[in-house]
Amino acid sequence: MDTHQPGSESATSSQLGWRPILRKLTVVALLIASVGFIAQMVSGVTDTPTIPPGLVAIVVAAALVAFTSWVGAPLITVAAGVLNLIAFVVVGAVDRLIETTPLLAFVGSWLMVVALIVSCTTGTIAALDTRRAGLE
Repeated sequence: MDTHQPGSESATSSQLGWRPILRKLTVVALLIASVGFIAQMVSGVTDTPTIPPGLVAIVVAAALVAFTSWVGAPLITVAAGVLNLIAFVVVGAVDRLIETTPLLAFVGSWLMVVALIVSCTTGTIAALDTRRAGLE
């Protein structure tokens, strides 16, 4: 049952296909993914540029979800997550999920991968909700 009042911010989010819980979960997941990304950088196991494109993609996606009501934001979230997960595999970083040294890289890798999977999942659900709402 929808208890949103017309004209409220929650009603707008719901009308755009973003259930408020999905929006919050996506933003938190993206922020956790960025913390995991930074943890890996700090641990010294990455060879990233000064301004890493993967981190920028995660932060921009989080900002779009948190501060806009753009209907394309869920797809940007999914794109940022998928691109970072592909990059994680391509650069050969998967071994960080198994090797516990350095510990910061191990924890950061797990934080980032799990959070990106969550954000991709919530973004996909929101995109499907948005499409379904547009068809009604």
